[in-house]
Amino acid sequence: MSILNPKVDIFLQEGCGRCHLYQTAACRALVWNEGLHEMRRIALECGLIEDFKWQHPCYTFEKKNILILGAFKEYFAFNFFKGALLNDDKNWLVSPGENSQSGKQLRFTDVRDVLKKEKAIKRYILEAIEVERSGKEVVKKTMDQYPIPEELKEKFTEDPSFKSAFYALTPGRQRGYLLFFAQAKQSSTRTSRIEKFMDSIFKGKGYQE
Repeated sequence: MSILNPKVDIFLQEGCGRCHLYQTAACRALVWNEGLHEMRRIALECGLIEDFKWQHPCYTFEKKNILILGAFKEYFAFNFFKGALLNDDKNWLVSPGENSQSGKQLRFTDVRDVLKKEKAIKRYILEAIEVERSGKEVVKKTMDQYPIPEELKEKFTEDPSFKSAFYALTPGRQRGYLLFFAQAKQSSTRTSRIEKFMDSIFKGKGYQE
């Protein structure tokens, strides 16, 4: 019999507590409550262990993360940690962001759609378990595959200590900055972003820290 995590019960009753909508009718976890309940049931019926991570219901296999349930403004979703490795023959999986390399989502806006697609959803989940059991890993881009904005190169030339500080960051922090800087369409915006975060980079922090 599946063991229900009491933290997930609280999440479904009150919300995740990450914003001012907590415990209100507008909380995403409450807006999509019926759908989240069904997704929880489906995940447990696939033999996953229920945990609570990042303030959301998370489901694991042999202590490895398989999927996490998400409630967003426009939809609720199964978020597969290694979704990029799944055989998406139905073309249902969606990337959670343009720079996401591993995770994929199964999105819904109606609980009836979850119930209608339940058998197929379970096939996705069981495949995700097999992917984890096999030990497969998503091959991600290496740092040298991310372009360095010209404005950042100029700052490196002007201040070699800044260049050293940047490359002393963890790969994840470097990647985050490169993507953030490159998102700006105008050179002046890219420059202002770089200058704004120079102090954080010297302190070894990521741009969201």
